[in-house]
Amino acid sequence: MFRATLKSLLARKVRLILSGLAVVLGVMFVSGAFVLTDTLGRSFDAIFADAYEGVDVNVAAKPKIDVGEAEGMPVAAPVPAATLDKVRAVPGVAEATGIVGVDGARLIGGNGKVVASFGPPQLGENWTGESDLVRLREGRAPQADDEIVINKALAVAGKVKVGDRVGVLTLQPKQEFTIVGVFGYSGGRDSIGGANEIMFTTPVAQRLMLGAPDTFSNISVTAAGGTSDEALRDAVAAAVGADFEVKTGAQLSEDAAAGMKEALSFFNRILLGFAAVALLVGTFLILNTFSIIVAQRTRELALMRAVGASGRQIIGSVVLEAVAVGLVASVLGLGAGIGIGALLAYLFSTFAGGLTLAGIGVPLSAVVGAFAVGLVITVVAALLPALRASRIPPIAAMQDVATPDRPLTKVTVAGAIVTAVGGTLLALGLTGNAGGNTLATILGGVLFAFIGVALLTPLISRPVVSLLGAIFAWSVPGKLGRLNSGRNPRRTAITAAALMVGIALVTGVTVILDSAKSSIGGLAQDSLKAELVIAGAQSGPRPPSFDPEVLKKAAAIPGVRLADGEYGDLAMVGGERTWVAASSDVAALRQIFGAEPTAGDIDRLAPDGMLVSSDTATARGLSVGSKVPVQTSRGEARTYTVTGIYASSQLTNPVVLPAEAASGFAIPQPIQGFIQLAPGTRVADVQPQIEALLADSPEVSVADREAFIEQQTGQLDGLLTMIQILLALAIVIAVLGIINTLALSVLERTRELGLLRAIGLRRSQTMRMITVEAVVISVFGALLGVVVGAGLGAAVVEALRDEGITDLVLPWTQMGIFLGLAAIVGVVAAALPAVRAARINVLGAIAHD
Repeated sequence: MFRATLKSLLARKVRLILSGLAVVLGVMFVSGAFVLTDTLGRSFDAIFADAYEGVDVNVAAKPKIDVGEAEGMPVAAPVPAATLDKVRAVPGVAEATGIVGVDGARLIGGNGKVVASFGPPQLGENWTGESDLVRLREGRAPQADDEIVINKALAVAGKVKVGDRVGVLTLQPKQEFTIVGVFGYSGGRDSIGGANEIMFTTPVAQRLMLGAPDTFSNISVTAAGGTSDEALRDAVAAAVGADFEVKTGAQLSEDAAAGMKEALSFFNRILLGFAAVALLVGTFLILNTFSIIVAQRTRELALMRAVGASGRQIIGSVVLEAVAVGLVASVLGLGAGIGIGALLAYLFSTFAGGLTLAGIGVPLSAVVGAFAVGLVITVVAALLPALRASRIPPIAAMQDVATPDRPLTKVTVAGAIVTAVGGTLLALGLTGNAGGNTLATILGGVLFAFIGVALLTPLISRPVVSLLGAIFAWSVPGKLGRLNSGRNPRRTAITAAALMVGIALVTGVTVILDSAKSSIGGLAQDSLKAELVIAGAQSGPRPPSFDPEVLKKAAAIPGVRLADGEYGDLAMVGGERTWVAASSDVAALRQIFGAEPTAGDIDRLAPDGMLVSSDTATARGLSVGSKVPVQTSRGEARTYTVTGIYASSQLTNPVVLPAEAASGFAIPQPIQGFIQLAPGTRVADVQPQIEALLADSPEVSVADREAFIEQQTGQLDGLLTMIQILLALAIVIAVLGIINTLALSVLERTRELGLLRAIGLRRSQTMRMITVEAVVISVFGALLGVVVGAGLGAAVVEALRDEGITDLVLPWTQMGIFLGLAAIVGVVAAALPAVRAARINVLGAIAHD
């Protein structure tokens, strides 16, 4: 039996390899994700080990606000200079150095634009001298207040050199400095981890990066001979007290690397998610392939049963074929995954500004994941055909076996049950009744919904395919192609279902994002009463900001009625982390956003007052006169009194503090500005004047309301494009499925095709017949996809209504494009099978058994 299985496998190796390509692509994503995260993880381990190489113990103040990875830029609490004196007095300390090192120093390059960084920090530091790690390559150390040194990577990126006069943005607006030196790192490195670094004299770094004199962001301590790092850490911790975090250099390196790896896990989950989609589609392909092969081998399997093979042996034979396919696909997928992981790591390092990569490694998780996924998916997909093969009676070997249609009752009932389960899970997840497992519940609901629809597809395939095929029924090849596509509803349904998954996901995501864009745009058009908006595109954890003097000067421009700037920060409000805003003119803010009071006065705000939204007031039990403690990122804890409550809106923050509070924000400068014009004033007359005021704030620009709304919603277009590119993999696998199904179908109908050719069907007509069959199946799958995707997308939009997504937008143009592309996909998929069918030897085909 084993030898017979091997011979059978080798006889159909091309067909099985074609079906195995689906597994190869899915395994490629799985193994590639693990290779990528392993490579980048080890790279960051090396980077942080280098960064803290000369640090035995580090002292830093505990942050006032804990900021998560996705919440913005963490703010270091300042360490007083007096603490440095305490540390120096600790026995076992050989040297203690006050360090200023804070993200947020941006150099304006030779082209007048800010040198951007997409990931690595932009550090503003104090120059503490050369060391084994840091060496000046050109020039000298900074001595005057208007002198800086920069690392080589920043000099290259900004196209600047020693002697150039440049602008630098920090906590304060643009200031001019002279570059007096360029430094690098040991080993010929221009940077560590791609970071851009600007070093000032210590007093200037304290003022610009910490906002206070005689303070540091941390203290670097070197242990005296004979003192271990751990012992020194404990001694320093006892001396400085509980308000400080004291760690060894090794701990700092491990913590920093762990934080970066946590951020990288996000990309890992994305890749694994798309791998799951690819494998789901691949399951349909493999199931169809083995089903057709079993149908074609009915007489062969029946003969095996007749000569003594048991049902268990038949199952083992089919499963063994699946294992062989899975093993080959896993090996190929693992190899492709290593290549993809290495490529993505290279692209990441380039995008991140020259990150030095560790050697490409293959972690055990990649190998285990590749073979586990490849084997499990292939064997599971082959189980049903294997069970079907075991039930073939020996008598079938004695008759001319066809593949009769079986009743669809069982599969229809199963499809209805699975679809109901999927709908229930979606309802629970979208209504917030999933008990803390919302995402998993929704994903489970989507998976069950897809499987359920796929099971129900045979029920509707014959009438729908017949209707679609009527378009081509004007010719004999068209009629034959139409009949062929509907002759086996199960096979047609499974082939179409593979394409349905990819197109349904793309359609659903498009519905959600287009609805979000429409809702956000409509809300802004209705609520934002400013003709001009000052803002910039955020590319990192720090939003762009500008000089608050711009607003004062803008207010004096003829034709400007109101000018308001909005500051933002993450703060602890009443013991809860909350996004807060501060306004330079509360009365103007109210008019610009059309805010309506529900209690108290919202037209003015005293230095110790605060305004809250009605939702926040209700949730926290606040009313006018309530006292609320607030801790901002940099300021001291302070208690504010609620003096007004305004109606909640999607465009307003839950809490508004007085302008004076912004000095304690992470970014003490406005991040958005709103200009309202007097009636009769043209935007074109005022906009150039405000642009001139922003000459020293190159991170931001001024745009009219429509352009600002388009800029904000345009970010969703980039997200949609990325998702469409990744989901294109599922569509590619579906195309393989159509090719495979047609190729096997042509082989199955060899005698039939020979007879058709014998009675006069020309080669071109044979090719057209196969092409019509492919186009009908492909368009059927696409039609299912757009219907299912639109339905799932509409359900999600409805669930998000309370979150401000109120408009349901169905992308009719894109859905029409999907159907058109499906027809093209059918033509492309039919090419090889059609050519093969046309080249069939007529006499040999008639004699084919």
